[in-house]
Amino acid sequence: MLAKGTVIGKTKDRIEYFVACVTEFADAFGLDYQKSFDYLDRHCGIDFLMKCYEAEHTVSFADTVNDLQRVCRRNGGRL
Repeated sequence: MLAKGTVIGKTKDRIEYFVACVTEFADAFGLDYQKSFDYLDRHCGIDFLMKCYEAEHTVSFADTVNDLQRVCRRNGGRL
């Protein structure tokens, strides 16, 4: 079991959070998971999650999906 305070534990937490966000985004817009990741990656959503993890992981997934949608639209996305 990984301790939460370790670098590996923190990295694992972030990866699990990013996967959950991609999944929630996919479900919200009827995409498969790969297309969801590709869309978020192409339109800076993944970068946003990486840069804003500390704040975003404290809000609901619904709020994060809305934030991702806004970021992606500002970067050429159409969802």
